[in-house]
Amino acid sequence: MIEIKNLQKVYDVKRRQSFFHMTREKVVAVKDISMRIDKGQIVGLLGINGAGKTTTIKMLTTLIEPTNGTYSFDGIDAIANPDLVKRQINMIAGGERMIYWRLTAYENLWYYGQLYGIDNTLLKKRIEKLLQIVGLEDKADLPVETYSKGMKQRLQIARGLINDPKYIFLDEPTIGLDAVVTQDLHKEIRSLAKDQGKGILLTSHYLSEVEELCDYIYLVNKGELVIEGTKKELTDYVFARNRYVFSVRGMDKKIVCRLRDNLRMIDPESEVLFEDGSCTIISKAELSSAIAEFALKEKLVINELHKQEPSLEQAVIKLSKNLERKDTQIA
Repeated sequence: MIEIKNLQKVYDVKRRQSFFHMTREKVVAVKDISMRIDKGQIVGLLGINGAGKTTTIKMLTTLIEPTNGTYSFDGIDAIANPDLVKRQINMIAGGERMIYWRLTAYENLWYYGQLYGIDNTLLKKRIEKLLQIVGLEDKADLPVETYSKGMKQRLQIARGLINDPKYIFLDEPTIGLDAVVTQDLHKEIRSLAKDQGKGILLTSHYLSEVEELCDYIYLVNKGELVIEGTKKELTDYVFARNRYVFSVRGMDKKIVCRLRDNLRMIDPESEVLFEDGSCTIISKAELSSAIAEFALKEKLVINELHKQEPSLEQAVIKLSKNLERKDTQIA
């Protein structure tokens, strides 16, 4: 388990006030973030640009030291023992970074395996297995510069697994990839967590990707943790009211009025919006049964009745707008 407690990073920044005058000021990049990542779990870290995601990952991968706070990997203090931690982790970035184009896939993996001090006999077997897993065994001896984007990203995954890490940090892993390759990579990511028991931290601007893959989500804004939870917990928090879509044969305003009167006996604040022959019903109460009973009582033929589940993307956008309004009011 990765356990992060009250992590903070403050930079001492110089700012030019005039040609001859510089001032120093403190810039808080990450403020008091606490998180947890279990083995076999995919955790999402969300936030707009400048939210503190990259700084957080740099601290967790031991690239920079935190100003305050602690974090540990399976009980090992990462600040006191960075070399031990580095052997347990790896990072897979999106785009075409972290691999050498003029080398072949095999040479890339051999090079990174040597950096981790892996025994040559074990390393040879591991490279062959990883190339097979990512479907590059037939391209192992070709220069990476001849690869497509999807092939390069599959090689990134193999490189990120060369030391058999317990925890993997995925930074925009599918950026710039087409839908088919993205789905293949999603399958690999799920397998790493669910089949191999690796703990994964994922950052992505594709909220649908986070929604599809992540078991738990942390949302940060301006260096602070805003909210955390499962996808359902986050959407339930942001959208405190239920939404239903309902339509019947021959639906008109008279039916809508009777429906509204009926439902307001259960929830006086419920809303019934009628447009294009269909109703959207908004209520804090659970109304599925009440709507169905109304249709039965009125002898109406139901065309459509379902509860509309908001997406993670809708929840994050709404929450971000609320935070912007809050900041504007404070300013």
